[in-house]
Amino acid sequence: MATDPLTSVVPALPPIAEQVARLRSLGLEVPGLDELHPREPLDHGTDGALVALAPGSVPVDLLATLLTLGDRTGFVVEDLTDVEKFLPTVGLPAGQAYLVHGLDRGDDLRDRRPSEALPELERRGRSPLTLQEGISWLLQVPAVLADNHCFMTVGSRRPRPSGYDARTPAIWISRGTGRDGAGRRGAPKVGWCWWNNRHTWLGFASCTGRGRSAPGPEARSAPRPAQQGQQRQQGQQGQQLTVSGGTVPETR
Repeated sequence: MATDPLTSVVPALPPIAEQVARLRSLGLEVPGLDELHPREPLDHGTDGALVALAPGSVPVDLLATLLTLGDRTGFVVEDLTDVEKFLPTVGLPAGQAYLVHGLDRGDDLRDRRPSEALPELERRGRSPLTLQEGISWLLQVPAVLADNHCFMTVGSRRPRPSGYDARTPAIWISRGTGRDGAGRRGAPKVGWCWWNNRHTWLGFASCTGRGRSAPGPEARSAPRPAQQGQQRQQGQQGQQLTVSGGTVPETR
């Protein structure tokens, strides 16, 4: 297991209203943002809740370019051209924006395989973050991504006829090697790892629940692999969006 003696404090999230303003300052406008302003208490409360963008509301390639760390801009690795085909395996609230509660970067699960970490998260009563939730977190608090304290988002996987693709999405800090290029050293990087590989710098981001601050539709169940492609296509056709503006080598 991970033996890195260094610790990294995860910064707190700003209030919901500030998160909504932050998304709009980035040129992101999706239906339902105003409904997430706290109007009445939730079972989970609204303190520390993340405003998350649902899969299909904004393309991942665009979201990644809005990530920053210092003076570096985020990107999706070149060999993840099918990133939009990684769909949620967990139930999400209806709508294009919702709240995520009880975030944890999963540092204590570093150096575990995804196939080992997911059952442990479930044993703890936690739900793995989707890729879009992980990016939404970093859009609000870039410092959540720290050297040797990055994370996988195993709540997103690509469906296959017999189950799931052998890769899982992850977000970490580029070392500027290989196809990343030296100019991207230190940049937030949306990449992937094999489902049965370990990485000493990658935890497993998770949450305690998801919901909305105003009354809304019940959370939808995660679609079965055979259904996801059809639902994804339907979601893209109906979305309303305004936007302005193998083994993974130890070399990151």
